[in-house]
Amino acid sequence: MAGSVAERLAGQHVLMTGVTGFVGEALLHLVLTEVPDLKMSVLVRPKGSITGADRIAKLLEKPIFAEAVEAAGGVEPLMATRVAVVEGDLADVPALPTDLDAVVHCAGDVSFDPPVDEGFTSNVVGTRDLLARIDEARAESRRDIHYVHISTAYVAGRRRGSIPEAPVEHDVDLETELEWGLSQRTSVEYRSRSAYILERERKKAEKEHSRAGLLTAARATEAARRKWVKDELVRIGTERARSLGWTDCYTFTKAMGERVVERWAAQQNRASIVRPSIIESALERPYPGWIEGFKMAEPLILAYGRGELPEFPAAPDTIVDIVPVDQVVSAIVAVLAHPPEPGEPQFFHVSSGDRAPLTFNVLYTSVRTYFDRHPFIAGDRGAARLPNWRFPGARSVERLLSTSEKAWKVADYAIGHAPRSDRARLMARKLHQQGRRLEFLRRYLDLYMEYATAELRFSDKRTLTLFESLSPEDRATFAFDTSVIDWPHYFLDVHCPAVTAPVRRLDELRALRKKPAPTTLRSVGSAGPGIAAFFDMDGTLLSSNVIETYLWVRLRELDGGDRLAELGRIAAKVPTLIQAERRSRSDFLRGVYREYDGARLADLDAVVDEHLTSHVLSRLSPDAVRRIREHRAAGHRTVLITGAIRPLTRPLLPLFDHIEAADLAVDDRGVCTGYLASSPLVGESRAAWMRSYAAEHGIDLQASYAYADSHSDLPLLEAAGNPVAVRPDVPLYRHARRSHWDVVDWASPSGSIRSLTPAGGSR
Repeated sequence: MAGSVAERLAGQHVLMTGVTGFVGEALLHLVLTEVPDLKMSVLVRPKGSITGADRIAKLLEKPIFAEAVEAAGGVEPLMATRVAVVEGDLADVPALPTDLDAVVHCAGDVSFDPPVDEGFTSNVVGTRDLLARIDEARAESRRDIHYVHISTAYVAGRRRGSIPEAPVEHDVDLETELEWGLSQRTSVEYRSRSAYILERERKKAEKEHSRAGLLTAARATEAARRKWVKDELVRIGTERARSLGWTDCYTFTKAMGERVVERWAAQQNRASIVRPSIIESALERPYPGWIEGFKMAEPLILAYGRGELPEFPAAPDTIVDIVPVDQVVSAIVAVLAHPPEPGEPQFFHVSSGDRAPLTFNVLYTSVRTYFDRHPFIAGDRGAARLPNWRFPGARSVERLLSTSEKAWKVADYAIGHAPRSDRARLMARKLHQQGRRLEFLRRYLDLYMEYATAELRFSDKRTLTLFESLSPEDRATFAFDTSVIDWPHYFLDVHCPAVTAPVRRLDELRALRKKPAPTTLRSVGSAGPGIAAFFDMDGTLLSSNVIETYLWVRLRELDGGDRLAELGRIAAKVPTLIQAERRSRSDFLRGVYREYDGARLADLDAVVDEHLTSHVLSRLSPDAVRRIREHRAAGHRTVLITGAIRPLTRPLLPLFDHIEAADLAVDDRGVCTGYLASSPLVGESRAAWMRSYAAEHGIDLQASYAYADSHSDLPLLEAAGNPVAVRPDVPLYRHARRSHWDVVDWASPSGSIRSLTPAGGSR
């Protein structure tokens, strides 16, 4: 097997997994461009209705493959001659081609904190089943298949010092841990249905969502239970890994995967294990800075450039082991071309820390210099202010973050119970942004603490020996000598420009539109279901509430002294009404509408028509009226759903195709009894009414719109496919942000009068 790398691999048939991932894509590119006589099969799973072959065809349309595609005469000829597709998944590995010479296994779960069962399934079971399929292919063809397993250098776990290119020393029972890991989901799912967990989550959900309705609270309870299951599976995996000496579930299950490979190799099979460290953007190929998605360092670099990463829990002299992706795949191809002896698995570290160490201080200095020269622009404030890292140590950073989290919780609780106001919404918006930053910092502190404080030095002597055995031409083509990397140059001129470029483009687009573009309304055609727009009234269309509108009507009947007495009486009831409103919107409305006892319904209609119409219309938000008219112009049905009494909706009749309001019960003389004719439409009953109305009138709710301002209207908003939160209260604002709903601020009309006696007096 003497000769160049390309000559050694000429005529071989190699199966690759994970080619749609970062490393796999780079590996596929390198082989297509530099190993022309190698035939490949790629194991790819279908994705929805997209076949594996279609996924690879789409992949080959990317610019980095243009040269190879052009040389082959197009994507289809390239796939026909060099890239065959084997459809399947590591969860159910299909039969492999029987004429294989080698398999390169790049696929696997690369998340640091997967649920423990998923980590074992991807990194252990997938490897075991793939090797079993290799055995089947080898038994049928009698060919000697070289297996190349892509692992991670961090299978070393929580060790310290120099790490050799050798099996990880441990006495963990693979089969016991595998059985345990795969069984955890069943166990945790069972525990999640215990009375203790369900009662705890139900009470929290009912406290938060009781105004919206008990079914809304039930859905929130179930969502919280599922989240608890996922979080618990992550926590269990992390704790088990650390109890055995690994940093997290990822490195633990990757180490267990290596043990599977070692056992397979012991049966006189050829196996090579390649262990890259932290893989980042390309140094040279396919071009400097090439990267797909965000890897380990990018979120931290971007957060620092935004001024949102005040410190990092590392010592300035600790080595952070980074390696460019093109050096990783060059090493993989060289390893592929140099199979070991049967029964003697070989290990290769592709890392930089032993011969080109990068310390956190050099990393920090390089990134800071880059952003000093090319800052992010923070809106009208100019360049984002860069934090000055002092490297106080992991414990100090943890204390700082914990203190900030406690302060945020206090502020969040306070603003969540504050009266509704523009200032409260502004504070909620700022707290939401701060909360997201704290969540980001907590997540990355928990994930990276172990890596930031690790004092590991991965020996790469065997990898260097392999590199030095190559011809000068192959050393240039398949470059993986990490000692040549100039780290300041890499970060200043290659990596940071590459990872910030898409973010800067997005910032530029945001700057071009100071206000979000309005949602385009789809017109209704002559055929097909209709579209409706459902609007709440108080707080959404106009700045009012049911107590205020009651006083509009009531105070007109009274003179000055009686008015003051009535205001005092209602003011005394307000605390009780507020408590009722927090418990149940229905009870609140019933309590207010008791005040109409004895009024003539015809008189209420007359007061509104003669004295309140102009006032109600003056309180309508111009933005709201404009939106209603846009819906009508698009052929949509406009529907008002309100808890206000029907007489007060009379001024809005020209704007809506249907108004669903609260009807006051009257006796045979037309006098109000103080009760409602039927239960008020609030919370979930609004959503139920919407579904019934939609069915009766042929409305497609998924294509329809809903507008409301209160958390109690959550079911109304969720019932429509296009929910819009209008000047929302704090709980609804939080939900809208989490759900990525539109949030609009329909301002009150300028010059509108906020008066409790707009109808004047009767005397």
